[in-house]
Amino acid sequence: MADMKDFRNADYEISQQFINRWSPRSFLEKDIPEEVLLSIFEAARWAPSASNIQPWRFIIARTQEDLEKFHSFIVPGNLTWAKHAPAIAVIISEALTQRGPNAWHAFDAGTAWSHLALEAHNKGLVTHAMGGFDKELARQVLNIPEQYELHAVVAIGYQGEKEALPDNLQEREKPSNRRALSESLFEGSFGKGAL
Repeated sequence: MADMKDFRNADYEISQQFINRWSPRSFLEKDIPEEVLLSIFEAARWAPSASNIQPWRFIIARTQEDLEKFHSFIVPGNLTWAKHAPAIAVIISEALTQRGPNAWHAFDAGTAWSHLALEAHNKGLVTHAMGGFDKELARQVLNIPEQYELHAVVAIGYQGEKEALPDNLQEREKPSNRRALSESLFEGSFGKGAL
């Protein structure tokens, strides 16, 4: 892999974990020690949430039998590479609680995903979240109750070589950049530049 500075540079000083974490598609077919795998979900557990409801839930697969169940609802384009990941998780969140609708459930689940992804990176793992899956089939296969919304499927493992991917994906196997902060940060009102 080329130097990360060839692909990404921060406009302002930040921890390198934010720059170095990206979403590869090439995975080694190498088991993840249980304590390492569970530690990334422990990090997600400590994410902040509105009223401390903690609406997120994770359903993981790490046995061959469970992985095959998960493979059944991942779209073919993603399955070509995701099938090599030794662990896969589905991220869901409780949209309807005993208190009523939770307008913040998706926001909070996204925060938990961010904690998970960063801790995976800290542990030497890579993660790749996908929206390319059949939500209704996943709900059926995994027996997910109706009050939960499905957000993403995440492949988890150790990074493999890009040459292990099909040719059309090898050229995409590199960190993506981000637009300038000045394009995302406004001050006072929408569209008014802060920088």
